[in-house]
Amino acid sequence: MKRSLYEIASKYGFTIAHMEIGKDDHIHLLVSAPPKLSVTNIMRWLKGISAWQLFRECPELQISYWKKHGRHLWSPSYYVESIGAVNEQAVAKYIDDQRRKEVKLK
Repeated sequence: MKRSLYEIASKYGFTIAHMEIGKDDHIHLLVSAPPKLSVTNIMRWLKGISAWQLFRECPELQISYWKKHGRHLWSPSYYVESIGAVNEQAVAKYIDDQRRKEVKLK
């Protein structure tokens, strides 16, 4: 999954500075993108292409996640916040802390 998301970012001209994939059902990303790229397009690329790749590489996922009417792996919702350079470290720390929380849940 991580490899796929990094490849998508590279292809479409944005970067993923921090990433944590939770054990439950979400992914935290710190993304840096030029102003010409819309958040909507970034999310569409990340969700759409990664789902297509996962279903192709792991067909067994289609049993649980492939909905007959809509073909969705990801929820249609997402949370985005624009931050300045000052807050970037705080957001990166939050994302890194998610990994520690997941380890404690094991």
